[in-house]
Amino acid sequence: MKIVNPASGAVVAEIGADNKTAVRAKYERARRAQPQWAATPLRKRLAMIRKFRAELVSRQNDLAKTLTLEVGKPIRQSRNEVNGVLGRVDFFLAESQRALREQKVHVDAKSRMQERIVHMPLGVIANISAWNYPYFVGVNVFVPALIAGNTVLYKPSEYTTLTGQHIADMLHAAGVPEDVFLPVLGDGKTGAALLRQPVDGVFFTGSYATGSAIAASAGRRMIKTQLELGGKDPIYVCDDANLKEAAAALADGAFYNTGQSCCSVERIYVHERVYDDFVAAFVGEVAAFKVGDPLDETTYIGPLTRKPQLAVLRRQVADAKRKGAKLLLGGHVIKRKGHWFEPTVLADVDHSMLVMREESFGPIIGIEAVADDDAAIELMNDTDYGLTAGVYTQNEKRAKKILARVHAGSVYWNCCDRVSPRLPWSGVKHSGIGVTLSTYGIATFTRPKAFHLRGN
Repeated sequence: MKIVNPASGAVVAEIGADNKTAVRAKYERARRAQPQWAATPLRKRLAMIRKFRAELVSRQNDLAKTLTLEVGKPIRQSRNEVNGVLGRVDFFLAESQRALREQKVHVDAKSRMQERIVHMPLGVIANISAWNYPYFVGVNVFVPALIAGNTVLYKPSEYTTLTGQHIADMLHAAGVPEDVFLPVLGDGKTGAALLRQPVDGVFFTGSYATGSAIAASAGRRMIKTQLELGGKDPIYVCDDANLKEAAAALADGAFYNTGQSCCSVERIYVHERVYDDFVAAFVGEVAAFKVGDPLDETTYIGPLTRKPQLAVLRRQVADAKRKGAKLLLGGHVIKRKGHWFEPTVLADVDHSMLVMREESFGPIIGIEAVADDDAAIELMNDTDYGLTAGVYTQNEKRAKKILARVHAGSVYWNCCDRVSPRLPWSGVKHSGIGVTLSTYGIATFTRPKAFHLRGN
């Protein structure tokens, strides 16, 4: 496997991939190791995760540089990711003992009957992770999975293989046994080989197409399946919104990480009374973003990680222009080594256009005018996805009324593109099934076992 720098096309490293025989051997190691790991006292498992956190802190700069070289993420944003994941680790460390404790839910003195719930680990977990936020997405799964007593077969994306190796090295240095957390390295073929193993749970982050195939396969085996898939996340700017603040926040929400986030703002609806003023402010914000070398501290827009996405963006721009949209900014591939696309703003769009219906996953946004709140809600819900959605208004009651009618796993008032470890992260429709983060995202790695206990 060649690891290619998307900013330059240069080969960063060459790594041997795991074939189906190697994948099977790693599964068998994880299966043998799981009972002993589950029997390890929770306090010891937590102590290892604390040491893993310390490794993240001490290696921060090297980890960020590797991430930037692999995926093209601007270096400040790579550093933000490594720093930002510490809060999630802290949450799992603080809350896991309470979330996993044995619960006495009923006692009947007359019949001498007790009812208890014990959280048993699932067993061996297959964790197929994502390239756009390998630390955030990975930690959401493997940290609570390990804490709960599962062994983990961790397959990083082929685009973040080196980062995946760093994660494994840090966990092992923290005391997690090598057979408890095993990196599985390779592309889609390796992932398919992993999914053929008799694991007890599959936790996948990626596209709807791959996720639906995984769900069909896992469903036949009746194993725990959790899928964090794509989004076409909408925002509505009301006529009473602070337009300057909304434009700055939404430009960042749409273009951070070069638009390659599951919860990036991908559709903007603006009340017709303030449409022109908002569009002007928004274009001004995007035009100021610096495109350049991702290792430069001042760069905001880097290359696309995956070259095939350039064709997706070209098609969306051409389709929108053909159907009457106005191209206000960008719209073209940048001719230089690597995979680059201009920050692109399309106005006067509608739902006949691909840019408002298909996931873009790049530095492009469509903006549409709406007559009122009802029209905005109807358009926000006119999608196969349902990950996040938001509204900008100075009226809290209005915001809550709108958000209650929007079909999404997470909703925002006067903010966007935000994830908290304290809140569940989930989607509806094609955005996935299951939940990570919050105490729900800890318990999801266990099987609640019911104990009916009658005393003498």
